[in-house]
Amino acid sequence: MIEIDGSYLEAGGQILRTALGLSAITKEPFHIINIRKGRRDQGLKEQHLQSVKSMKKLTNAEVRGDSLNSTEITFIPNEISTKKIRINISTAGSTGLVLQALLIPAVNLNLKMEIRGGATYGKYAMPIDHLDTVLLTLLKKFGYTCKINIIREGFFPKGGAMVNIESKSCKLKPIILDSLGRLDEIQLFSVASHELQKRDVVNRQAKAAKKILFKKFSLPIKEERKYDRTFSSGSGIQINLMAKNSIVGSNSLGERSKLAEKVGEEAALNLIYEYQNNAVVDRYTADQLLPYMAIAGYGRIKTSEITNHIKTNAWIIEKFLDVKFKIKEKTIECTS
Repeated sequence: MIEIDGSYLEAGGQILRTALGLSAITKEPFHIINIRKGRRDQGLKEQHLQSVKSMKKLTNAEVRGDSLNSTEITFIPNEISTKKIRINISTAGSTGLVLQALLIPAVNLNLKMEIRGGATYGKYAMPIDHLDTVLLTLLKKFGYTCKINIIREGFFPKGGAMVNIESKSCKLKPIILDSLGRLDEIQLFSVASHELQKRDVVNRQAKAAKKILFKKFSLPIKEERKYDRTFSSGSGIQINLMAKNSIVGSNSLGERSKLAEKVGEEAALNLIYEYQNNAVVDRYTADQLLPYMAIAGYGRIKTSEITNHIKTNAWIIEKFLDVKFKIKEKTIECTS
């Protein structure tokens, strides 16, 4: 039984999500205490609980402590026997965070997943557009094919997203992303709920972002702008710097009393920050790549800064897999 103290370093839900994903692959049981100890509202929230319940279904696991606000869980996985799983999120919990755990064992599976409920863009969480257009697009270079189809967007407070996901079993190749290479284009995705169309939110987000991007980059911008009939008002923007060897992503969330222009500006300025700090992958994608580097047996990536998320994820991965992470300046190397 692997013992985990959830108060380690970053002390957030990522410790639990990575443990769940790797437990499913290795069949190693674990016991975790102090779940989300570093957060004001400690313990399991809806998206964390659904990650546990989904992995419980997937692995026919024996689980103790899987209830809202629980700060301690024992998870004992068994054999994976299903090829299709449905996840229900009753709040505006992040669809991307729930998926982070499931996508790890999906490397070895032909798995279909349906998410009903939750938010595609949420606070303090990677939006599903970033997961799709950055993380999964990068992983495809190394053999992992996983397709995401967003049927309906979801925003706070009602959520209500509808997302279908399908993965193909693969053997991951070593993940090496240490040189950005030639810059090709910028991708921009601006989305909002349908009732915000009268306030031109999608266009205002995009125009504000482009105004800043044009000053920094002499690149074509490929845009996708859309309104969706959602249960709650909301908006978001995802911007990706597409290069020969990699993708650097950035995003921003629309919120009440926050101008649409501010949303676009935030995402653009954050992308420029990543680029100016020599990111080959952005700091948010970097920590998500670590489990796949470990599964592949080798990896080397360069990011803009070494965050506590990165250090924490490396720490938890080393508990489940016989790998070692070495961090030097802004480069992360994984060896087996």
